[in-house]
Amino acid sequence: MATEPTVNPDKPFIPDDPKHPSSATSQESKKAPSYEPPKVFHLRPRLSPAEKGSRFFFLICAILAMGQMLLIMIFLFQEAAGLFFDRADSPGLSVFSFLFGLDWYPTYQDHAFGALALIIGSLSVTAISTLLAAPFGLGLAIYLACVAGRRTRELVKPAVELLAAVPSVVLGLIGMAVVAPFLQNVLGLSTGLNLLNASLILAIMATPTVASLGEDALTAVPHDIQDASYALGATKWETIWRVTTPAALGGLSTAVILGLGRALGETMVVLMIAGGAAQIPNSIFDAVRPLTSTLAAEMGETAVGSRHYQALFALGVVLFLMTLAFNLLALYLSKRWRRRR
Repeated sequence: MATEPTVNPDKPFIPDDPKHPSSATSQESKKAPSYEPPKVFHLRPRLSPAEKGSRFFFLICAILAMGQMLLIMIFLFQEAAGLFFDRADSPGLSVFSFLFGLDWYPTYQDHAFGALALIIGSLSVTAISTLLAAPFGLGLAIYLACVAGRRTRELVKPAVELLAAVPSVVLGLIGMAVVAPFLQNVLGLSTGLNLLNASLILAIMATPTVASLGEDALTAVPHDIQDASYALGATKWETIWRVTTPAALGGLSTAVILGLGRALGETMVVLMIAGGAAQIPNSIFDAVRPLTSTLAAEMGETAVGSRHYQALFALGVVLFLMTLAFNLLALYLSKRWRRRR
């Protein structure tokens, strides 16, 4: 008959002692296999032939769109690069003298291709029109999304979108026939075709873009946080200014920047009513000549391959980079405010 092992009471209890009865259990626990997490299988849905065909079609469309953009960029930069290299009939122009030159005399015998006045003309028209369009556009967006009733919204929003569909040449004619004589007579100016006139018409054109995109951003704010604000005792205006608007700030800033880009790329309005003077404006009543109006006015009368031709493409590169910068800024602000939410 087996006898149980005796334990010496004078010896302290040591779990890892091989002579102790519990040592076998501890050794078995050490030899136990380690835990392995379960394997995760990523299942892919089976696609029908129609779905596979639609995927391939959309892939081809995306490749073609990217390819067209790439070809446009290559052609634009290739034609503009010739301005900065020497050739037999004339030396090349430096990038610094092109960007910061004050004189634009492309048809003179001693031609000058200084784009600074044209760049400042574009930026000044865009900045003033944005300062005018942003408050009205954002105010209209807040009214449509948070204040107006359903019937009012159904009437006002299509009217705002219809204003965005008005051709720019029509607004240019209004600027020439109505706004310019009004400014000239009321303010006592020598001409009404100036920076202020162009900024007013561009503000009218940019307001629908800001209002429509801003209204979409405000409508996308979850109703839960607005209901929570009401539950805490906030009024409707406090909820709009302290809850809804901060939550949609990323979309609102994107709307303003895209409206700014809309004003920057406009051609017909600034060609018709900005005045057409390639000079740095000293006031809002001076005539200016933005980049887009210069391209539209001079490209048709330029010999292909000439220095003037290359300088116009260089202006196109500058305009392209400015528009790209505004779009990247809008994308950055949108992602930043989305992460903060």
